Amino acid sequence: MNALKRLKRPRFELFGDSLSGRVLWFTVSVILLMELVVITPGLGIERHSWLAERITHAYLVTYAVQSDTGAQIPPPQTLLALTDTEQITLLRPGFPPLIIGQPGPPLVSDGETSIDGETLAYSTWRAVVRLVGGGGVTPTIIAAAPDDSGAVLKLVVNGAALTAHLRAYALHTLIVTIIVALITGLLVYSVLDRLLVRPMRIITSSIRNFREAPEQANQSDLAWLATRPEDDISSAARELKTMQDELRTALWRNARLAAVGTSVAKLAHDLRNILSTAVMVADRLQSIPDPAVQRATRTLIPAVDRAAQLVTRTVEFAREGPPPITRTAVTLAELIDEAILVVQPYEAAVHIENLVPTSLVLPLDRAQIFRVLVNLLRNAVDAGAHNIAISTIIQGGLTRMRVADDGPGLPLRVLDNLFKPFTGTSRHGGTGLGLAIARDIIRAHGGELTLEQTSPRGTIFGMDLAISDTQL
Repeated sequence: MNALKRLKRPRFELFGDSLSGRVLWFTVSVILLMELVVITPGLGIERHSWLAERITHAYLVTYAVQSDTGAQIPPPQTLLALTDTEQITLLRPGFPPLIIGQPGPPLVSDGETSIDGETLAYSTWRAVVRLVGGGGVTPTIIAAAPDDSGAVLKLVVNGAALTAHLRAYALHTLIVTIIVALITGLLVYSVLDRLLVRPMRIITSSIRNFREAPEQANQSDLAWLATRPEDDISSAARELKTMQDELRTALWRNARLAAVGTSVAKLAHDLRNILSTAVMVADRLQSIPDPAVQRATRTLIPAVDRAAQLVTRTVEFAREGPPPITRTAVTLAELIDEAILVVQPYEAAVHIENLVPTSLVLPLDRAQIFRVLVNLLRNAVDAGAHNIAISTIIQGGLTRMRVADDGPGLPLRVLDNLFKPFTGTSRHGGTGLGLAIARDIIRAHGGELTLEQTSPRGTIFGMDLAISDTQL
């Protein structure tokens, strides 16, 4: 709950190199850019509207000046000031020009422009030029009279008034645009911060905490993120949490293994002496003709032998690095026969068939491969197999040896951890070290030990060994 409350508190990092600040200002910049692109034509429209309004006002002034109502009309200076013009000229067919202007010398215009056929692009261009200080002081505008009488109006407008109007319009529009961009940016920022930035902060924090203290399971925020509705972020959080849990378990297991290896290495020498003494005593007991003693001796000697082998396997597995390999030319069929002689006398009911050609010679570490064979054969016997077959196939020059049995197969619960020490065993009291050591030995030879198949009809293990020195 505390983690959830902490996540709900807003954290606005508007400046610096934070992802949230970059998202906000990038959004504001893009919105401002798009608004400027849209607003620029508005300057042309505003300029055209302002000039059209000046035309209408000027025509009303000429209409008032020409009227004979006797009403008192303001002086020309006032009328021109009201219409933001310097001079008004009305040209009518068949009539002399009507000129309303300031007293003094004639005005010199900065150029004439007809607004009747003016395009939006041209009007926009003229507006931008005037906005930045160009366009002259007294431009002349030509347009048809609003009453469609055929009359033409020529206005010398006040350029300063036009410039001030356009700048006021641009400033007002810019202020509104900035406000809209900031509001929109904050809204987009809030959504992205909720959906992306804050989850990424949680994931990054979890990774950093795991790196600093991988053994501590402090990931309440990550657990909350993993329970969100299904999306890419929650999927990434779930995968990260699963990976951290698995790595934490592996680290704990490896730490325990290191402790076991250290402890067993220190005790191995004394244990071997104790077990050697037990074997010597058992050998002496074999000379006693009592049948009960003979039966006990036959049980005691294999038990002591298995205990010695367990100590040796544990020490060797705990040793850092792959097992040392010394390759020699090995006739594989002979090596398999030796392994069969070690396993079969204890289980006379088991038939082990060697199908490997006697001509197959491989560069192997004889002692290490012997250990792998004995381990696989004993596992098959312990599982309840009655028939075991050892064969080889060569694919691309690589020899693959297969050990197949007709046992009941491996339980599903051990398949995921089959080659992991202390977890990948199906026998009660087993350590799982045998297969783990066997795989390390095969990998040290450059191959791989794999479970090809397992079912109630039997199990097949396969291992890549080496390129054959003798062709079949």
